[in-house]
Order: sequence, then structure tokens, then C-alpha cells
Amino acid sequence: MSETSISASRTIDVPVEDIFHILSNPERHAEIDGSGMVQSDDKTDRITEVGQKFSMNMHWGKMGGDYKTDNHVIGYEENKLLAWKTAPAGEEPPGWEWVWELTSHSHDSTEVSVTYDWSAVTDKEVLKQVDFPAVSEEDLESSLGNLAAAVSGV
Repeated sequence: MSETSISASRTIDVPVEDIFHILSNPERHAEIDGSGMVQSDDKTDRITEVGQKFSMNMHWGKMGGDYKTDNHVIGYEENKLLAWKTAPAGEEPPGWEWVWELTSHSHDSTEVSVTYDWSAVTDKEVLKQVDFPAVSEEDLESSLGNLAAAVSGV
């Protein structure tokens, strides 16, 4: 763990395509989220390219309960990478991002890593409001476990 990012990784014994299929579908993100903040997607299409935006319905006491986010896709490489910057709905991203990286080891084994990075957050008010990291390494590990469970049902 660095001071401005946390990561977790896990080998999941399924083809990379099956994992990417779930990760690229915002409708499945609440099922995967290990923090419990993601409640549902806001009827968003599958992620297919950089520049897309998908919206999520969230819940976190530190944000006053229910709220929405817009997630701006900044990285996309089919079966290899998905990355987005998160912002309160209708706002520009303040600097934190999520990066999912997939490495196929064989037809039925994939290394999956997820990184939560807040190194680009520079707004002093945001840094006062959000006690980074907003999620823990255990939450990321739980997300990977949830992903493994979700993909086993594909």
C-alpha cells in the first residue's frame, strides 16, 4: 500500500472473457462491491470504450446517506483493463480512480487486480471532507471474492 493508493489481487480460475463480461456491466457492480456503498446502477449501458460515463446509486453515511455518482471511463482494453474516475453526479471527478487489470494465465485462469488511487486529489476541501482511503484493502479483497463468486455463476 502506498500513501495514495491501495490494491488487491487474486487469481480466479475462469476465462478472462467471463470476468471482463461482468466487470464491464455496471448492472453487476453492486453485486461485486465489497464496501457496501454501491447500491445499483442507474440504467447504464455496458462499458465499451474510453469516454463513456456510467452512473451509480450509492449509500454512505459520510456522504449523508443516498447519493449518485458519475463514473468517467478513462481506461478500456477489452479483457485487460477497465478504469474510471468517480465524481458526485453532475460534477467533474475530483481525482480518485478505480483500475481493474486482468491478466490471462491460461484459458481458465485469470489474475485480477483492483486499485483504488486517490493520488490526483488535490482540492483541500475534498481532502478535508473525505478521509482517504474511503474503502479499505479488505474491501478490495472482498470485491475480488464477490467477483469470483459472481463469475462462477456465469
